[in-house]
Amino acid sequence: MVVVGIQSGSASAGNERSSASAVTMSAGQHAAAVKDAQASAPATADALGLGGKEKLVVRDVIKDANGTVHTRYERTYAGLPVLGGDLVVHEKKDGARSTTKATKARIAVASTTAELPAASAKKSALKAAEAEKTGKAEAGKEPRKVIWAADGKPTLAWETVVTGLQHDGTPSELHVVTDAKSGAKLYQFEAIRTGTGTGDYNGTVTLGTSPGGSGYTMTDSGRGGHKTYDLNGGTSGTGTLFTDADDVWGGGRQSAGVDAHYGAAETWDYYKNVHGRTGIRGDGAAAYSRAHYGNAYVNAFWSDSCFCMTYGDGEGNSNPLTSIDVAGHEMTHGVTSNTAGLNYSGESGGLNEATSDIFGTSVEFYANNSADPGDYLIGEKIDINGDGTPLRYMDKPSKDGASWDYWSTGMNGIDVHYSSGPANHFFFLLSEGSGARTVNGVSYNSPTYDGSTITGIGRGKAEKIWFRALSTYMTSTTKYAGARTATLNAAADLYGSSSTEYQTVNAAWKAINVN
Repeated sequence: MVVVGIQSGSASAGNERSSASAVTMSAGQHAAAVKDAQASAPATADALGLGGKEKLVVRDVIKDANGTVHTRYERTYAGLPVLGGDLVVHEKKDGARSTTKATKARIAVASTTAELPAASAKKSALKAAEAEKTGKAEAGKEPRKVIWAADGKPTLAWETVVTGLQHDGTPSELHVVTDAKSGAKLYQFEAIRTGTGTGDYNGTVTLGTSPGGSGYTMTDSGRGGHKTYDLNGGTSGTGTLFTDADDVWGGGRQSAGVDAHYGAAETWDYYKNVHGRTGIRGDGAAAYSRAHYGNAYVNAFWSDSCFCMTYGDGEGNSNPLTSIDVAGHEMTHGVTSNTAGLNYSGESGGLNEATSDIFGTSVEFYANNSADPGDYLIGEKIDINGDGTPLRYMDKPSKDGASWDYWSTGMNGIDVHYSSGPANHFFFLLSEGSGARTVNGVSYNSPTYDGSTITGIGRGKAEKIWFRALSTYMTSTTKYAGARTATLNAAADLYGSSSTEYQTVNAAWKAINVN
């Protein structure tokens, strides 16, 4: 949620060490790597000293040009999913191995028999949804038994998913984790993250379409078959696939479809050509997009459950939320879900939102569209505030009236769209530096917590560092201190631990009060 070219080989964006860059894998190569890693997962579990009841399930594999392989795993215990048990194994070509874990706790519980019945957990979850003012709330699926390990001692728990509508009409998938013995709520998070043709924002652009029926459809066969649909005011299903007789798109309802389809294409190309990731999951499969959601719906959102991107038409149905930075922002939530899996609450949630802002901005710069030049403003085209101001500012986040410029211990309980501020600020300082400057005609003036002066290393390097940190070192429970460690590791991999880039990463974190 946003409110409250094909390249082979290794991706490169500067003078990073090519040996430490991730190698671009085809969908088939990625699938084979995952299959091989899963076959050796029992041996890996033994090598890590995991208990006899624990098993590893491969989620992703990244290979570096120097032969290092980073394998991301989920964990199970006695067949139950371990929430917060994810880990990444980093194995060098010579066999040397290190591990990044979401929790250092030993996974073990006295019993996997729940004292609290599932029905009681469901009742508690519905109360949590009521407190969130979730409309039409229901817990249709039975709660699933899990091990909660993301915070403190591992605990047998129930995870209940309550569906319904958020206060602004956004679909809700509220996950509530309840202690299976005491009934206490351990955690909750919202899984819906809000979030040639001529469009409303991008001008006349080239679109990936395919012949179909009596004309053409918005089906991009060159990018995994991404499809864009017209919901026509609906709030469920896929609606109708956009079609056109002569393959010249735009005007009326098509304009929002053009922008959505174009945004998906540019996001796909950005991740593939800059970071070597083919598709949101890295497996070559496309998501799909839906335009014209609801009536005067002032938002856009990504949903893991449908693996799709959805856009409302804004206040009075006059400003569709289909700008390119919004598209990049929302689809990046999918990338985050399939890499670090940052929990969408507290500091981890702020980092999740900041990651979407960072790469939404990066996609906008990558597109290099004269109708919407790259900037460090979020949602500046969609006029959601009604006065021409953007949703968020990366140079000084507090300019939006709610976001925080710097990290502090009191930040954990605030809305994740505002706790994202310090990480957005870090990215601006790392990219551009502190003080006053103008980029693409937009003026910025970025302060520092410690009064230091930062000289930026350039956005291209900053993007590479953040993506490697996200995909290789962050886990579901990463907080700001952990993000600092992850980005320093990434900078050391790419540029060396004595490099200017590494030192600037360290200085930029200090400049937002993360030491």
